[in-house]
Amino acid sequence: MIPLFQERRQKLTQFKALRPRPKTSTASAPEGLYTRCPDCKQDYLSDQVAANYFVCPGCGYHMRLTAHGRLRLVADKGSIRELNAGLYTTENLDFPGYSEKLTALEASTGLKEAVITGVCTIEGHSTVIAVMDSRFMMGSMGSVVGEKVSRAIEYATRRRLPIIIFTASGGARMQEGIVSLMQMAKTGNALARHHQAGLLYISCLTHPTTGGVTASFASLGDIILAEPRALIGFAGPRVIEQTIRQTLPEGFQRSEFLLEHGFIDRIVERHEMRATLGRLLRLHSPSARKGFAYISHPVK
Repeated sequence: MIPLFQERRQKLTQFKALRPRPKTSTASAPEGLYTRCPDCKQDYLSDQVAANYFVCPGCGYHMRLTAHGRLRLVADKGSIRELNAGLYTTENLDFPGYSEKLTALEASTGLKEAVITGVCTIEGHSTVIAVMDSRFMMGSMGSVVGEKVSRAIEYATRRRLPIIIFTASGGARMQEGIVSLMQMAKTGNALARHHQAGLLYISCLTHPTTGGVTASFASLGDIILAEPRALIGFAGPRVIEQTIRQTLPEGFQRSEFLLEHGFIDRIVERHEMRATLGRLLRLHSPSARKGFAYISHPVK
């Protein structure tokens, strides 16, 4: 009986293998329909994420924004006038593959460099603005980024305007060597002249802001704002731990830790950023300053 049963099962298996299978198609969602949160790994409709300012509807994680997307978010509609749009890198230090990478990134992002600078209004208040884009060479600062930021600051100084800079950067651009490091001093000196003129600089730190950008203009704001849970620091945590051979506090380079220790002034949710900037510009406008009465002696 057992051999007979085994023979029958073998024949059934052979029959199933020979039987033609019906053709089926696996339905898949159209590309771009869903966006996955990098933090909680949940999928959401892309339209839902965009309507929520690219903040995860579930966990509140602030996803990266393009430079143009951030300008649309904070600037008054139709008020943006770009400055120095024609500046781009034409020479380098013969770093292998650098020119080809720049060409490929320009084609994929539509950007000539990692920062967009311009003039706009925010809730009716004029300001110079610079927004970095981490898609282009990780937002690294080379000669053109440093030049565009410096020119924007100098323009603001000449026109007696405030300046707002949104940072998103991996630091100085290693492909340009010492030239990229010189941009730290150049942007810092431009901001010093802007400060001496009594003008306002608001630095807005987004994820990630690291390296030479953190060590220069990102940290020099009269007011320093940051988005929630943004990574902000100079060297990465692994490098620091290997150098000092100590375990670092959890989250010590996140914006919440930096707020607690006095490095930044306020954490601002993305949907509140435009209103916050408008309020700060209004409080520091020339008309508002004229309304203050200064008393040089104690009130009795």
